[in-house]
Amino acid sequence: MSKKHIFQTEINQLLDLMIHSLYSNKEIFLRELISNASDALDKLNYLTLTDEKLKNLTFQPAITIHFDETKKTITLEDNGIGMNEEDLINHLGTIAKSGTKSFLSNLSGDKKKDSALIGQFGVGFYSAFMVADKIIVQTKKAGENQAFAWISDGKGEYEINPCTKESQGTQITLYLKDEDKHFASKWEIENIIKKYSDHIQFPIFLHYTQSKFEGEGENKKETKEDKVDQVNNAKAIWKISKNELKDEDYKEFYKSFSHDNSDPLSWVHTKVEGNLEYTTLFFIPKNAPFDLYRVDYQSGVKLYVKRVFITDDDKELLPQYLRFVKGIIDSEDLPLNVSREILQQNKILANIKSASTKKILSEIANLAKDEKTYKDFYDNFGKVLKEGLYSDYENKDKILELLRFHTNTQDSMISLKTYKDSMPSDQKSIYYLLGENLDLLKASPLLEKYAKKGYSVLLLNEEVDSFVMPNVSEYEKTPLKDASSKNALEELGLDSIDENTQKDFESLCNTIKEITKDQIKDVKLSNTLQSPVALIGEEENAMMANLMRQMGQPVPPTQKILEININHPIIQKLKEVQDKATLEDYIVLLLDSAALLEKGSIQNAKNFTQKLFALLEKQL
Repeated sequence: MSKKHIFQTEINQLLDLMIHSLYSNKEIFLRELISNASDALDKLNYLTLTDEKLKNLTFQPAITIHFDETKKTITLEDNGIGMNEEDLINHLGTIAKSGTKSFLSNLSGDKKKDSALIGQFGVGFYSAFMVADKIIVQTKKAGENQAFAWISDGKGEYEINPCTKESQGTQITLYLKDEDKHFASKWEIENIIKKYSDHIQFPIFLHYTQSKFEGEGENKKETKEDKVDQVNNAKAIWKISKNELKDEDYKEFYKSFSHDNSDPLSWVHTKVEGNLEYTTLFFIPKNAPFDLYRVDYQSGVKLYVKRVFITDDDKELLPQYLRFVKGIIDSEDLPLNVSREILQQNKILANIKSASTKKILSEIANLAKDEKTYKDFYDNFGKVLKEGLYSDYENKDKILELLRFHTNTQDSMISLKTYKDSMPSDQKSIYYLLGENLDLLKASPLLEKYAKKGYSVLLLNEEVDSFVMPNVSEYEKTPLKDASSKNALEELGLDSIDENTQKDFESLCNTIKEITKDQIKDVKLSNTLQSPVALIGEEENAMMANLMRQMGQPVPPTQKILEININHPIIQKLKEVQDKATLEDYIVLLLDSAALLEKGSIQNAKNFTQKLFALLEKQL
């Protein structure tokens, strides 16, 4: 009995984008279908070796393609894991990927930009609707008896019917649109496979009919012969020697493997022999995957054992801060029936993970030799890389070298090495300032003190900075210090105020303390500020604060010191204000303005504006 279903809303959005020529190179539909077929073969290959019910299954993995120029059809078939009715609904009627809705909400309507975004998302099966106005999928899951047919024209609905199919696997028939009928030809299919899918590790067979002519003149006769050619290399690219591979081989394999339509930024291919034997091939993408900042992100690394696919959803294969890396790990030493629990505690895999992490970080360091390339990389992945400072102690120094920072003295971001090399000889520490907004950090009155000494300050405006910086106590034996801390400011050796000046401002300081007693810890005099006031941080237990943030607990606000600039006209005139209510208004406004410069917000904006308007009215 036929069952009609409605596509998930997100799929309708994707189909609409693709059907209306979002992609300029429609030929990638075949790459996507072949890649999916290869995954299905991978999964069954593993089960025939590990699942008792399927160990006796006769299985010679292959992908076969037929085409019919007259009927304008292409049929692609694999003898892999196959699908049942539930799988068809989950895989072809729904996008299970996390963050799909938020991803689609980022689409702008600009076809060129959206095409790149869709490439990051990976459209897989649905790309076939770019060239077909009807698709029939006939499939039977390995170990099950009932086969099912999935039918749709890509216009909002699909139906699922029971059908007859002898062997396990999936057969997809595309009924091509008139403008895309040229894809149903031997020449087109062969070229697309050679271009995109040559290194799929299972054989791809093309079935076609070849015309033969015998005799001459009036006796000349045409006969047709059915032929089958294997059209791909069918060698796992990671097992081929680097010397035999060209850059294009790596790029096309990456696109097929990752469903990303952009070339990778870089890759690192390693073969290790000795106590452990394994091969790895890792790619650094050009663009950030859409789920990069989601807890339920999809791992980009596949694990193989002796070329047999094991898993593609184990997040322990690489450190979490390298979750943007895509690639292959193929071990010769792990058992084929290795379970997820064993994987997480396996010493062999731990050694591979450690060595792979070092290789990837070295490759990123190579990228850093080219300033423009590294800027592109860092704009996408710098924030994620920082996470390694508190999660990967072993590689902390390597990660520090790769980070780039804004400063108050330079337009472009710089490394810690560049910062240290340009430090004046009397500078004892590397100083940084934490905040949520780069423009606010650049406007901080605190920077005036450091500028007076000729010192640069790192400006850290990302949320991750408050987690990671407390874990970094030094760089190449030079301490790192929060520029707003009492310790760092004392190190500057500024603001030496004589006794007479202290007495001159004593009354004002006492009044400020009385008015702001619940908001600040102390009032101090300064002769190095240019602004009238600034809030200065007190020393706090940074490690404890960081631990509380990681546990999701609020960090109690630290009471700060208010510094007042004894040379500023506003502060000079405040000493002369006799009316206590007016003086209080001025002090509250100054304190709130200092808070605005520090955080970009104040607790009582209404009170602030009322006092400001009242004073403006009085002056006018």
